[in-house]
Amino acid sequence: MTIAADFYDEQDSVFCSNRVCVMDAAGHLGSTLVHSLLLRGYTVHAAFQNHDEMQCFKRKYGCGNVDDSKSKKLICFHADPLDYHSIVDALKGCCGLFYSFEAPSDYPTYDELMGEMEVRAAHNVMEACAQTDALNKVVFTSSATAVLWGTRKRDQHDTPVASQSDSYVDERDWTDINFCKKYKLWHGLSKTQAEKAAWALAMDREVSMVSINAGLLIHPDLNIREPYLKGAAEMYEDGVFVAVDLKFLVDAHICAFEDVSSYGRYLCFNRVINTSKDATTLANMLLPPSASSETQSLEDDIVYEQRISNKKLNKLMLGFDTGLDVQVN
Repeated sequence: MTIAADFYDEQDSVFCSNRVCVMDAAGHLGSTLVHSLLLRGYTVHAAFQNHDEMQCFKRKYGCGNVDDSKSKKLICFHADPLDYHSIVDALKGCCGLFYSFEAPSDYPTYDELMGEMEVRAAHNVMEACAQTDALNKVVFTSSATAVLWGTRKRDQHDTPVASQSDSYVDERDWTDINFCKKYKLWHGLSKTQAEKAAWALAMDREVSMVSINAGLLIHPDLNIREPYLKGAAEMYEDGVFVAVDLKFLVDAHICAFEDVSSYGRYLCFNRVINTSKDATTLANMLLPPSASSETQSLEDDIVYEQRISNKKLNKLMLGFDTGLDVQVN
């Protein structure tokens, strides 16, 4: 069922080339994307899988956080990623989709079941995109964990590592699914399988798509239970532990959508955690105040060589106009 925001202006109902959909709009990335796109003049279909989150979002945007001219360009939808028809409704008339999977609030833990759910969601979304005539491009949010987990043996115990020690990791690399299953790296497994399913359907249905393979998203609610962090020690020691600020991630998504030359996959990060100082800073962010105050700094001379590259994205974003300075909440 489609639910439009109360402040939607019916005179703005004519579909146009700057109408885009953000799904799921409830997360840190989705909600900030909505805000940024509104400020850039887009009409935005904000799609939510949770009714309560949608109502909260509508109250927020109805209370002066954006001016009237912007709020009239915002339309809210309930769209369950496992319900194909609700996705079709949310996409109707849109020329673009920004898609990121948000784990259901009642099932926040990543495991094999979550992976199956994420793959089904990606399949539904891409099928719906193929049925939306106006759609020109999909920006699919994936993860660096769909790139960096490999199969090299580091020692006789066969502990998990990222990729070959003598090479850089970039967008051309894919995480090994069997490796993730062996070490229960469910986040990497889910993101890899979902992204592969999306690419397969995009090519089969001739849907234009780019993927943003983001590092660990830095945000105020980040904590030690973040699924991305499984295997963090190995990523750190292998020089492939990367993170990204929310504003940079949002800009990367919009740039990939607006630039007609964008293609394929883009590793997205603006922080590399490869020194003891970086590791201590992150640990203090992840732990509660009482625990983080007791965190001991690691030896100052520990520096691991960076072995992951985002040159492709940096080249794409050269000269990108970020527009107005967006307040990130």
